[in-house]
Amino acid sequence: MSQIAHVRKALEASWGPGSSTLWTPERPVAGHCGVSTLVASDHLGGEILKTRFGDIWHFYNRIDGERVDFTDSQFEAPIAYSDIPSTRDEAFADTNAEQYRCLGGAVARFLGKQSSGGQNSGEHS
Repeated sequence: MSQIAHVRKALEASWGPGSSTLWTPERPVAGHCGVSTLVASDHLGGEILKTRFGDIWHFYNRIDGERVDFTDSQFEAPIAYSDIPSTRDEAFADTNAEQYRCLGGAVARFLGKQSSGGQNSGEHS
């Protein structure tokens, strides 16, 4: 499995009410674009990009020259990507320190357990 696939799996297993106020069991990805982009950047590097989606900015990554959107499944309509360069500060404005710590910690624990052969519990601190 590629590093991107590992991080995608970790993000999906780690989304929860502590990492987005829009999270629901039916739509766990909701509201996670900024925070997921930041956590993915922490683990994979690359660039942070943004595009308008309706009235909001949607954040995602470019890793090794490839657009990687870990949270595109939260939208029912296709995204018309503009690939506008963005910054960590702009993506952070879409989240807060508590949500970032929650998701970052959960992803790090998941990845640590995967590399040591353990199973992820999906818990948040």
